Amino acid sequence: MYDFTIIGGGIVGLSVGLALTEQFPNKRILLLEKEKELAAHQTGNNSGVIHSGIYYKPGSYKAKFAKQGSQSMVDFCQKYEIEHDICGKVIVATNEKELPLLENLYQRGLQNELNIKKLTRDELLEVEPHVNGLEAIHVPAAGIVNYKQVSEKIAELIQEHGGEIRCQEAVRAIKELQDGVTVETNQGSYETKFLVNCAGLHSDNIARLAGYKIDMKIVPFRGEYYKLKHERRSLVRNLIYPVPNPDFPFLGVHFTRMIGGEIEAGPNAVLSFKREGYKKTDINVKELAEVLCYKGFWKLASQNMREGINEMVRSVSKKKFVESLQTLIPEIKAEDLEPGGAGVRAQALKSDGSLVDDFHIVQGKKSLHVCNAPSPAATASLEIGKEVVKQIKERF
Repeated sequence: MYDFTIIGGGIVGLSVGLALTEQFPNKRILLLEKEKELAAHQTGNNSGVIHSGIYYKPGSYKAKFAKQGSQSMVDFCQKYEIEHDICGKVIVATNEKELPLLENLYQRGLQNELNIKKLTRDELLEVEPHVNGLEAIHVPAAGIVNYKQVSEKIAELIQEHGGEIRCQEAVRAIKELQDGVTVETNQGSYETKFLVNCAGLHSDNIARLAGYKIDMKIVPFRGEYYKLKHERRSLVRNLIYPVPNPDFPFLGVHFTRMIGGEIEAGPNAVLSFKREGYKKTDINVKELAEVLCYKGFWKLASQNMREGINEMVRSVSKKKFVESLQTLIPEIKAEDLEPGGAGVRAQALKSDGSLVDDFHIVQGKKSLHVCNAPSPAATASLEIGKEVVKQIKERF
């Protein structure tokens, strides 16, 4: 009998495991991951940004945990000598219509007690010489790291504390009883006193397996990237973001310097035909049908029809993708870009078509389900782990 079992070996599940081993050093802790390696999905395919928390509603989990997490992630990296760089980023208004939105974002950053600064056009060009912008916000606390490396270190620490990690264990059934939980996988059956669901792209399915009807479904959105060719990396010093469209739930195409020196350009945001669909050709008929039969998806689609069509066009047209990048850096040309990777964002969507805008934790009888943890969850992961343990301690 285990004391705690965690489903999901991404950075959130691992951070929960680390927090549990630190708070309950004498308890038996098990982490189950269905892939052959840890951090195989959202964690291992994101852009590696350490977010500041500027975008998020004051008082929300995202705002609080991103701000706290940006510091705890840096502290963790310093302690364990993981390469990272607090390089800062700029959020750029490229036309007059965006200036009020930039000001709103600046005020939100101040409400979130962030150290930020408004930049004039000349000041912006000192930071990023190739950017087209009227004004910008400079966010010095933003940085970059390889979250897969962070995850590997967390896994090592969990095992050093006596926790068990088992890969290639896909959960098939969950039975929650008065005195504990039985988890059945493709490899066997496990008894545990308490279950924590950190299954990311499959978190809603795991919650339902445990018997909880939640008014949300994970809808996967694929973000596709290009990379700047080596000889054109000088166009970008660090992180360059547009002012986000307040009516569209994504940050827009941006430029991100990676920890290894590469520059990513993107992403767009298109419906993925598979929860783990990193290629345009990846299709899971059952998972796609679930989305297309979900009324919440069609309500969201109707509300964002123009933006959705633009995203799909960018997915198939490099020319259109380049045009969107030229809004920020006019010098960019199609020949400067080569194909990059892709990530899939696990976005929870309610049946009324509204997005679950914050991290969302559902409490069960003998379980706890982290049912919405998209970006900035990697930045906030250590803080999410602490919050999960806090909620467990409050109840038990």
